[in-house]
Amino acid sequence: MSECQCHKTKVRSEEEYKRLIHRLNRIEGQIRGIRGMVEKSAYCTDILVQVAAANAALNAFSKELLASHIKTCVAQDIRDGKDETIDELVDTLQKLMK
Repeated sequence: MSECQCHKTKVRSEEEYKRLIHRLNRIEGQIRGIRGMVEKSAYCTDILVQVAAANAALNAFSKELLASHIKTCVAQDIRDGKDETIDELVDTLQKLMK
């Protein structure tokens, strides 16, 4: 019987963890700010500019996480002969590019 791989985890360095959490905290603050703008009936285009900034921040987070994933998890799996990781990466990239 093969082992279930549906709950993979990743051990991150303290530096990577802090960097990712810092980015997420900033994004969370941006989202709270957008909510506040809606609650205060801010002008639509002003809100949309902030939404674009939040989207850009999420994209930057995704790029950083993806780069780390490729350099660590994917590279190691390929060295270990786990070619199915390439299919997983392709699937992930397709989802990110929707």
